[in-house]
Amino acid sequence: MTIIDKEPDTAPAEPIKDRAPKVNWRVFIIASVIIIAFSVWAMLVPASAQSTMKTVVGWIAENLGWFYVLTVTVVIGFVLWVALSNVGSVRMGPDHSRPQYKLFTWVAYLFAAGVGIDMLFYSVTEPITQYMKPPEGAGQTAEAAHEAVVWTMFHYGVAGWAMYALLGMAMGYFAYRWGMPLSIRAALYPLLGKRVRGGLGDTIDIITLVGTVFGVATAMGIGVVLLNVGFSIMFGLEQGLALQIALVIVAVVLTIAACTSGVDKAIRWVAELNIWSAAALLLYMLVTGQTSFLLNSLVENIGRFVFTLPERTLQTFAYQEGGSEWMGGWTLFFWAFWLAWGPFVGLFLARISRGRTLREFVIAAITFPVLCDFLVVSIFGNSALHEVLNGNEAFAQLAITSPQEGWYALLGMFPGAPLLIGLGTLSGMLFYLTSANSGAMMMSNFSSNITNATQDGAKWLRIFWALVTALLTIAMLVAGGVTTMEYATLIFALPVTIIAWLVMASFTKALRMERIEREGRVLRRQSMAVHAGHAADRTWGQRLARIRSYPSGDEAARFIELTAQPALAEALEEFTKQGHDATLDIIPNEHTGVPSQVLVVTIPDNRDFHYQVQAVEASVPKFGRHMHRESEVYYRVEVFAQTGSEGYDLMGVTQQQIMEDVLVRYEAHLGFLAFSNEYDHPSLITPPVPPSTGSLA
Repeated sequence: MTIIDKEPDTAPAEPIKDRAPKVNWRVFIIASVIIIAFSVWAMLVPASAQSTMKTVVGWIAENLGWFYVLTVTVVIGFVLWVALSNVGSVRMGPDHSRPQYKLFTWVAYLFAAGVGIDMLFYSVTEPITQYMKPPEGAGQTAEAAHEAVVWTMFHYGVAGWAMYALLGMAMGYFAYRWGMPLSIRAALYPLLGKRVRGGLGDTIDIITLVGTVFGVATAMGIGVVLLNVGFSIMFGLEQGLALQIALVIVAVVLTIAACTSGVDKAIRWVAELNIWSAAALLLYMLVTGQTSFLLNSLVENIGRFVFTLPERTLQTFAYQEGGSEWMGGWTLFFWAFWLAWGPFVGLFLARISRGRTLREFVIAAITFPVLCDFLVVSIFGNSALHEVLNGNEAFAQLAITSPQEGWYALLGMFPGAPLLIGLGTLSGMLFYLTSANSGAMMMSNFSSNITNATQDGAKWLRIFWALVTALLTIAMLVAGGVTTMEYATLIFALPVTIIAWLVMASFTKALRMERIEREGRVLRRQSMAVHAGHAADRTWGQRLARIRSYPSGDEAARFIELTAQPALAEALEEFTKQGHDATLDIIPNEHTGVPSQVLVVTIPDNRDFHYQVQAVEASVPKFGRHMHRESEVYYRVEVFAQTGSEGYDLMGVTQQQIMEDVLVRYEAHLGFLAFSNEYDHPSLITPPVPPSTGSLA
């Protein structure tokens, strides 16, 4: 028998010790070389770098634009299918797990981590551009005005958040429900098997890491271009590359300070402050601006977005002259931007979403943040559009040719402009820092071997990636600014589209198996009454007394020690005697103070049989409480499989009944394996972990 030191709130999976995160040197070195080499090239020969990337982007827009569009469309359909199907109730964790964060904090994380300062940058320039120069039809018309803000909503709408939801729920499912590392490669195990442990898995991590760095660097570059104007207005500093580089340096120092403090400290504080500052900014503009026009246009924009979403999602402008150029500059860039951000934001969201159901995760991801995006885009975009519709063509040209100046010019038109400009700059800084902070943390995870989903990469790794991202940001600023960033994002996001397809295929196999197991669980419900402590050898009086019994933690501990443990030890002896590879382990539980007993029977190339007896704290129902009770909680002794509690209480049964329960569950498990093999459904989700490595990473 083995005593395993394990966190009490982790999934009841394989009882192995967690190792401290270690650097994956192959991923770290190759990704670093690619990014640093690109940065040096962009800084030494900026004209050549920009010209080459422009050529590559033109080819992608002309020949592979359809692939980006198709990928995003399928991703949207896939996540909606997961949310609306019967597997949507599956949790990212054991069935008994519950969310760690309150709803407001969680939504703040969703919004702040998934939206960067780039949304502020494009919230003014894109609506005006689409009004003046629409992708089809004449500009400066009523139809162009109707479509202008909706195009921006489309680019910041469901598509991007569906990508986040896909990667986030896949990584969270495999990490928290099956005890795998929190990584992209783990989510591909059902599809690629043991190959994800070697060079193929490292290649996947390199692609996601490089794409993440370019996506975050693009947001940082756009951010400093915008904030450069704000600091110039507020403090009289000279705009230009020098100020932009200085802002990058200041921001990376703040990022290092925040990301080394962990997800529950500075990053949480910045995320929540970000929500409040953005809300204050929007409320001020709504109240002091064209209130009725902004509210009317918001409602109309949302309606038009909803009813035209399918058409826009599949729109490629194949019959429109210059359509591929427009797609490359707008829709394809945004799709690439979302794809580049997908792995790191998905990882971050999975990191904070243990215990959420797949349905809850998907619906929250494509509603709350999207509605926030719509508020930002509509209030800023329609405020700018109102000014242009009233004849301010100079402002329109400024917003198109110099988006950052156009954004601040709009703020300057409101009453109390200095206050609004200061609030806008603060909000932009918080958007910027939140994305940079979470990005640095997730980059360190991508370049590490991590066995526990609650762990993060080393602090020095976060600092390193924050510095490398800053270097790349400066390089792209030198090589041409925002335009070069758009080119680089579109290019380096292309491999991530392949990963998105692989994740969907892999996750489909896992969910199919999950559905089969649930169906098998329903079929065996009828036998539970016999082996779950309701046997006929009890009198009805004894059974009634048991119903009104609310045991303490000490009573649960005594039952496990004196009844459950000997029963499982005898079952272990019998399994071993008959040639099975079986173990019985003890897992301390710091929350309840009552150790759990875990019987595991290894079944080669299939899912192991897992029978865990664990004390669970429950609330005494009001009708069951007595005035003399000192505690309002009692303890149940429940049976857990790998996926969580089976939902019944063993308290009061005999050793013989527990052994019979083990046998019935073992027979049901073998039936499940037979059914899975007959219909070619994989039963093995958790990979067999070699003792020398102890992880999938």
